[in-house]
Amino acid sequence: MAAADESRQVVRVGTRGSRLALIQTELTLAALRPVHPDVAFEVVTVTTQGDANQTAPLAGMGLGVFVKEIERRLETGEIDMAVHSLKDMPTVLPEGMAIGAVLERADPRDALVSHLGTTLEDYPAGGRIGTSSPRRSAQIAERRPDLEIVPIRGNVDTRLRKASGEECDGTVVAAAGLLRMGLDDVITEYLSPQQFVPPPGQGAMAVEIRADDARMQSIVAAANHETTAVAVAAERAFLEALGGGCQVPVGAYAIGEDDSLTLTVFMAAPDGSTAYRERVVGSPDDAVGLAAAAWERLRTQGAAGLLAG
Repeated sequence: MAAADESRQVVRVGTRGSRLALIQTELTLAALRPVHPDVAFEVVTVTTQGDANQTAPLAGMGLGVFVKEIERRLETGEIDMAVHSLKDMPTVLPEGMAIGAVLERADPRDALVSHLGTTLEDYPAGGRIGTSSPRRSAQIAERRPDLEIVPIRGNVDTRLRKASGEECDGTVVAAAGLLRMGLDDVITEYLSPQQFVPPPGQGAMAVEIRADDARMQSIVAAANHETTAVAVAAERAFLEALGGGCQVPVGAYAIGEDDSLTLTVFMAAPDGSTAYRERVVGSPDDAVGLAAAAWERLRTQGAAGLLAG
């Protein structure tokens, strides 16, 4: 057995060490192993800045807090590929890095989890909802300004514990993560992606490689899901049109149907007092143009004023 293993080429796969990150990595490798039986995939866990600092607000920690340390190991050759939640990746990658594959997206929606068992509409006035996301905070405040938003950080398990009454009465998290962890039974309500517009890439996983690594590109290509890749390209292009690193609450969700691509976008003031939404339809072959059209429509409504602050 040892001799057989030694004959296989080893590919080192970087990932965060959380339960969800490891599940997502295994899902990625499940798509690759049948195509590459000659490859031994070795998982390497990395502690990122976002994992190490569980108290600071994410908005103040800069871009890529869940990917930078993994990318450093990719750059130095310590790992050969990395598996990320696409929504964690900045729109502009470090020089020499590339997205080699985007896996088929799971449920893109946000989900409310509450021990009160009520929908957001029926949540009691003054009820506490925990989230560290400026986008989710704004969308909750827009619909229910009478609720208290409590900042909470941590992995999915930690946030669910805090939302069980320990620090708040509920939380809003990505449905995809709960579903991948087998926690669909805790979901109180799925929130509409047209009203609670997700962040670019939510529900999708991306495989990052070195841009000049042709061997790895050929290996990871089997995991790419073109329909998802086109949709998230439009979402990420919208965020890049705003400057890529803007800290205002932003959402973008694209879905392909027949020969068209529909992009729904969202921007708001942090307190939800001002919010803009737009929906544009165009060709899947021009994701960047579609994103530009969506931004132009929001700009004409006055959304650019949100970036001035």
